[in-house]
Amino acid sequence: MYFLVQSRPIKLHETAMNDRILAFIPAYCCAAQIPRVLKQFADPEVHGLFDEILVVDNVSPDDTVQAALDCARAMGLGKVSVVRNQKNYGLGGSHKAAFTYAIRNGFTHVMVLHGDDQGDVKDITGVLRTGRHRDYDCCLGARFHPGAQLRGYSLLRTTGNHVYNWLFSIGSGRRLYDLGSGLNLYRTSALQSFYWLKFHDNLMFNYCMILAHVQRSERILFFPISWREDDQVSNVKLFSQARRTLGILWLYVKDRTGFLSREFREVPVESYQFETVASRL
Repeated sequence: MYFLVQSRPIKLHETAMNDRILAFIPAYCCAAQIPRVLKQFADPEVHGLFDEILVVDNVSPDDTVQAALDCARAMGLGKVSVVRNQKNYGLGGSHKAAFTYAIRNGFTHVMVLHGDDQGDVKDITGVLRTGRHRDYDCCLGARFHPGAQLRGYSLLRTTGNHVYNWLFSIGSGRRLYDLGSGLNLYRTSALQSFYWLKFHDNLMFNYCMILAHVQRSERILFFPISWREDDQVSNVKLFSQARRTLGILWLYVKDRTGFLSREFREVPVESYQFETVASRL
């Protein structure tokens, strides 16, 4: 089942079939999980959908980079690149580095799959194979509706997410099924104005993005995903994040027209850059 939020008609020329899709995997302290994530692309029907698989390590203090290199070499797909941010930019900052890379290298879409192995890339392959993604500016994985599957997710976090989805839906005026999962796809042409550059560099980045999609009247497709928590280590402090999340919604409700130009970062970064450790393994 798919859920869509649409605000304007689709033009025929927007359904051109010359896709170049970047699979972006943000990773931080994922040495145990990153091989499992990369192995999701071993299926030819999966890796055949992507032109490059980009692992962006956010200066992990563990062996995430080496684990990614070892797995990529063993897989031998010829399209896995491993890079390391020049400094710890946060999850949002890693998105910004990957978005910039996708724009500058001519990718039509960039898919995000978190490196902690909570999501499954196969949840989006049906959308890609049928070409439905060409009709939308973003396709967002949704964890919290009857079509999704959750494993190991606490009742507190599940309930809290449902409440926040409801609050953001009311505040934005559009039905939102998830505020930011670890499996999303973006049309690169919709990112080219760099409107996202001033958004938070931390975990709040996705909350800014979902409200930006609404404010920009973008076409959104929500699709159900499977989500699990096994050996992942969460960096989220639930109650402090809940308060900050509400603060973002309040800023949007208070000043929708100024939301996209607001500077959310405490310390603005001029350029989100990474060094390439290995390319096209």
